[in-house]
Amino acid sequence: MTRNKWVTLVLIIFVGFLGAHKFYEGKTGMGILYLFTLGLFGIGVVVDFIVTLFKPTNYIP
Repeated sequence: MTRNKWVTLVLIIFVGFLGAHKFYEGKTGMGILYLFTLGLFGIGVVVDFIVTLFKPTNYIP
């Protein structure tokens, strides 16, 4: 199933530290890790934001 880049970016900006974007992408294990570490201590959220910017608009995670 394809995911929309813009939805992912909005989730990263507002609730990225809770891992909502990882749950949206279907990566439950990473979502739980982000939830307990508050987005890998903030570093993971920044990296995911930058990586997501360069993905195509509709992508397959």
